[in-house]
Amino acid sequence: MKEYLNNPIFTRLSKLAETTNDQIYVIGGFVRDIFLQRPSKDIDILVIGNGIKFAEAAGKMLHTKVSIFKNFGTAMLRDGELEIEFVGARRESYRAESRKPIVEDGTLDDDQKRRDFTINAMAFGLNKSNFGVLLDPFGGIDDLENKLIRTPLDPQITFSDDPLRMLRAIRFASQLGFEIDNAAISAIARNCSRIKIVSMERVTDELNKIILSPKPSVGFKYLFDTGLLKEVFPQMVDLHGVDVIDGKGHKDNFYHTLQVLDNISENTHDLWLRWAAILHDIAKPATKRFEPGHGWTFHGHEDRGARMVPKIFAQLKLPLNDKMKMVQKLVQLHLRPIVLAQEVVTDSAVRRLLFEAGEEIEGLMLLCNADVTTKNEFKIKKYRRNFELVTKRLKEVEESDQIRNWQPPVSGEDIMLAFNLRAGREVGIIKNQIREAILEGEIKNSREEAIQFMLEKGKEIGLMPAKSNT
Repeated sequence: MKEYLNNPIFTRLSKLAETTNDQIYVIGGFVRDIFLQRPSKDIDILVIGNGIKFAEAAGKMLHTKVSIFKNFGTAMLRDGELEIEFVGARRESYRAESRKPIVEDGTLDDDQKRRDFTINAMAFGLNKSNFGVLLDPFGGIDDLENKLIRTPLDPQITFSDDPLRMLRAIRFASQLGFEIDNAAISAIARNCSRIKIVSMERVTDELNKIILSPKPSVGFKYLFDTGLLKEVFPQMVDLHGVDVIDGKGHKDNFYHTLQVLDNISENTHDLWLRWAAILHDIAKPATKRFEPGHGWTFHGHEDRGARMVPKIFAQLKLPLNDKMKMVQKLVQLHLRPIVLAQEVVTDSAVRRLLFEAGEEIEGLMLLCNADVTTKNEFKIKKYRRNFELVTKRLKEVEESDQIRNWQPPVSGEDIMLAFNLRAGREVGIIKNQIREAILEGEIKNSREEAIQFMLEKGKEIGLMPAKSNT
């Protein structure tokens, strides 16, 4: 196994351990990623003894700064692109009301037992006597080959002690395309309510990693099936289910949302576009109505959904900034391109969409394409063809009219100066008329045409141009 440790840092740390008389190991994610053939720049060094003291010695040897975190008993340094963390071997015990362990010094065996999953409990020896020897007491290699997430100890103990590990299990399954061991799934279901002792920031960090995985629906199905999703994001669970009246049902909006999320994930790694996919139909349960003779409707779910976005972001401790506003805008507008794709595409409709979407127009079109989840091949081809037409018209109208991120060619101040007015109702009326005229194509998006239009509209409502404009 020595070929896996060909970076010179391991040889240097090995030689240092001989002089300090310490037993050291590389453990955890770096070892796992070697066998997954994934590059990793994060290295965890386990020291049987004082990890901070060994890190300080390593810092002197490498002539680099050592950051010490006494509360966690760890130290970290950088060597080129590598980030190396040192920790002493430890034994942990937990109290029911907290995921913060009581820590004692321990052996290699103690430390491997406290690890979350078998695939993260593997270690390579780094001393002269065992350099490159794999220590895999819980069958992590077999679990990697079988694509299985399993805990070293009884999963009931592992997840009850630290409930965040339940989310980590699902996150690894989603990121790696692995399955979770049946015993672990049962333990997550039994312990899902204990996620409440974990801070929402930590929960959302894992949730975002699931969302950013290659096929996020893998993780969300585990979250739903184990009951974790209801604990951390109940609004999404409300999408689940189908009501039937008079023999008419609607699609299951939970599984539709997962399909939209997977669809958009094939075309973007942008976390916030993926969040827009998750939230695009979030208000359908609140707006669901049955109309006799017609069927199920969800009128206004885009408006209601947009109003729900800030509350959901606050609940999940997501940023309440321009990222939230972007998601809110996409939820608000997600039906608009679909409507355009079903009708004759007029220039004025395209201008309005460009005006309202602004810089988010490409993301909006990605979301709308992802929202086509029908299994009917004829409908898919029709939608795709019409979306291509809409995209083409968006490009043509933008090039000719420059509506995206539109700034009015005539400002309120211009109107006040032109008619010697103070700020008031008349200024707003004329500003709106100019905007509507440009969006409808009555005048071009130019200052010259807008000023002439302004003077005409002012005259219509009885305004006289200031003397300097006559």
